[in-house]
Formats: sequence, structure tokens, C-alpha cells
Amino acid sequence: MKINSFFLVLFTLSISTLFAQQKKSFKVNTVAFYNVENLFDFENDPLTFDDDRTPDGKDHWTEEIYNAKLKNMAKVISEIGKDVTGTTPAIIGVCEIENRRVLEDLVNQEPLLSKDYGIIQFDSPDRRGIDVALLYQKKLFTPTNYNAHELIIYDNNDATKRIFTRDQLLVSGMLDGEKMHFIVNHWPSRSGGEERSRSKRIKAAKLNRQIIDSLYSDDPYSKIITMGDFNDDPTNTSIKDFLKAKKKREGLKMKELYNPMEKMHKKGLGTLAWRDGWNLFDQMILSTEFVKKDFSTYRFYKAGIYDKSYLANPRGRYKGYPYRSFSNGSFTGGYSDHFPVYIYLIKEK
Repeated sequence: MKINSFFLVLFTLSISTLFAQQKKSFKVNTVAFYNVENLFDFENDPLTFDDDRTPDGKDHWTEEIYNAKLKNMAKVISEIGKDVTGTTPAIIGVCEIENRRVLEDLVNQEPLLSKDYGIIQFDSPDRRGIDVALLYQKKLFTPTNYNAHELIIYDNNDATKRIFTRDQLLVSGMLDGEKMHFIVNHWPSRSGGEERSRSKRIKAAKLNRQIIDSLYSDDPYSKIITMGDFNDDPTNTSIKDFLKAKKKREGLKMKELYNPMEKMHKKGLGTLAWRDGWNLFDQMILSTEFVKKDFSTYRFYKAGIYDKSYLANPRGRYKGYPYRSFSNGSFTGGYSDHFPVYIYLIKEK
């Protein structure tokens, strides 16, 4: 494949379902999301609960292990979508990162260094000290506005018992000359059980929908991608009833949302495994404007789970599950307990 310019790759796709066997040339970009499973540095931060991830902590998290983890994460990110575009993602949302430092160290790894990634990250009030962030190719995406939206939750509605969790990061900007909005999420976990913790994710869904509706209020044709580890499947009430994401793109009305991951979930596909079952918590959800069939501007083409064989546990009871980087008190040499997800955005040349 011949790669043109710095990132935009022009190539011929045969999309029979959309173009009745016609071949057309497109610009293609990958947008991805990856839960990188506790990417902490190896130094003790007195302001966060990171004691386990230090050389003297329970996990014996040394500089050597940290560098191995960085190398693994950079390898994965550099390969998402590469089989189609020949290069790294234009945009990638990440979660479970400790601070800006780990992101700087990540984008300076050899597979990513030449791509000159920018970083947008805020320190959230999460008690574990983990945040969400957005990485972007500076040559392709220009941020124009970004802010963190605080998710305020109280235990049993008691205002004296706040549950501190991750912010929702909104980044707006120009992707190859087109205005787009990206929201990066890491919703509250299922700690204590799915039912008991459900109300927390409903709160997160309400906040996410509020952000989206505010964007729609300014422009009903807004191009929005909300992505992340939602800690719920596409069919759970937080996604279906409160975020109001639709399974089908056909008949989608203005200011609605389409979730291409729901069909994957129905087929039994997942991004993480728990107790001999798969969940698809990691999702990419798009606004109506992305799913129109006029490819004069960037539109959604395809969604996927990046589940290459090297990302799966090679042996034992959990063979085939995501090959997590830490287990039974030691570094495994693996990657993450989640597979990344991605979408292709295409525009006819």
C-alpha cells in the first residue's frame, strides 16, 4: 500500500453494501479507545493511593517493570487500525492512567514518537488517582476547546458521603478541517455488584447525555463521539435508557446516538472477561451526523475490537482472555485486562 502525506492515507475501498460494487478513493482515520490497566509510574505520590505501584509496594512496581508496560502499551496503540491505514490512530482516548507524566513517557516510546502526539488530561478526584485522557496527532487534529466535567455522586444520596470518581473529558477541535467533539469516559465500576452500583452509572449516563445535549443545542448537526470504559454493556439501562444509544443506524433521527458495538455484543463479542463470561464495556458511540451516507465529509465506516492473538492470554484457565499486565502479585509481561476498540472515519476524496 502506498501511504500519502503525513497521516491521511488515500486508498481504494470496495464497499459493496454502500456503493454497489463501485470502487472509490477515501481518506481514512482511526479513532480508538484503550483502557490501559493501571498505567502508574513507579514513584510514590502522597496525594493518591498509589502505594502498591511503587518499588517497595505490594506490586513491587519498579522502573524496569514500568518501562516494560510502556513499551507494551505503545506497541498496541501503534498497531490499532494500521492494517487499513498503514499508520497509528489520529485520536485515541485512554483511561486508567495515573498522571500526565505517564502519558508523556508513553507518547515518547519509539513506535509513537515520530507521530508527535499531543496530550489533553486533567487530574480527576478519583480516589485511586486514575484519570482519562485524549491523545491526538498534532498534524491532523487541532483542539479548540477542552474541559473536564465533574461527576458528582453521593452514597445513598447522603451529601456528606461523596463518591469520588473520574471526570468526563470533552475535547472539541478540527480533525482534518472538520469540527468534531470527543468525550472520554470511565464510568463507575461494578464494585459491590452490578445492581447495587447501577445508580452510579446512571448518574454518569445522565451527565454524558447532558454534555451531548449541550453540544446539540449549539449545533444540531454536531459530530460527536463519546467513547470509553462504561462498565456497562451496550444493552444495559445506563446506555439504552439514559444515554439513549440506538442499535440501528437506519432511521436515526436528528440529535440521536448510534452504538455500533451493540450488534457485536449480541454476537457474544467482548472486550473483557469475568467469571467465564464476556462483557463489552469499551464502546464508541456516535452522533447522527456521523452515520449519514453522504461521504462528502467524514462519516462512520466500521467499528471493531482490536483483539489480536498476542493480546490474549496464551495459556491456563484464562486462555483467550485479555492478557492482563499484572496478576497474582507480579508483572506478567502482558498488556491490559481490556481489548481496545476503534472506528474508521472515511471521507471520499
